[in-house]
Amino acid sequence: MASGRPRIAAIIPVLDEAGAIGPLVREMPRKWVDTVIVVDGGSKDATVAEAEAAGAQVLVESRRGYGRACASGAAMAEADILVFLDGDGSDNPEFIPNLVQPLIAGTHDFVIASRVLGKREKGSMGLHQIVAGLLIGRAVGWLSGTRYTDMCAFRAIRARDLDRLGMREMTYGWNLEMQMRAAHWGLHVLEIPVDYRRRFAGNSKVAGTFRGSIKAAYRIISTLIRIARETETKTPVASASAQQKGIQP
Repeated sequence: MASGRPRIAAIIPVLDEAGAIGPLVREMPRKWVDTVIVVDGGSKDATVAEAEAAGAQVLVESRRGYGRACASGAAMAEADILVFLDGDGSDNPEFIPNLVQPLIAGTHDFVIASRVLGKREKGSMGLHQIVAGLLIGRAVGWLSGTRYTDMCAFRAIRARDLDRLGMREMTYGWNLEMQMRAAHWGLHVLEIPVDYRRRFAGNSKVAGTFRGSIKAAYRIISTLIRIARETETKTPVASASAQQKGIQP
């Protein structure tokens, strides 16, 4: 661990990401990441072996669900700052310092990557993903006063702030729930542009299939409605107007 900085853990939920997870773990900037936790949701390929060989701690989560994997990894991590990213290699670890520095400096509480604002490798992101992120971001802005451009999995938050949010969504709605709760409870939010790559190997479980896309869309929309209803009856710790929103070049 670098002297004087908080302890940082990277949490990577995976399911059958052999060929991608090993190279991704080895890319981690070890001056900024103290622990890499790979949460495996029941892979039937060499994902676990690759992750361990690359130096990650592996947690096998028998209960299915993207959000559950993220929550289990967060519970396992002994860290001050948690960085979440996908295990297919599309999220570039070289941007981790950009995500965690505002948290270390104390200027922001929650930093999320935006693929829409950054450079996207050809074929890395479908038009439907871009449009969905922008539309959901506008809806969250209308509900909370904090507008997002994306629902990218690549993000950083202090462990104590994640605990405050009271996350409940154990499906693909996890990312959106975090964004909505962070906005409602007055966390200082920063969205930064990042470069986004094509996955290293295999096919996406969500965008790669029609069924996966429909299932994820249903979960995201239901999460949006549920959290909107919940937050109507809860008083945030700070008003939306007190939140900070910025773009880091």
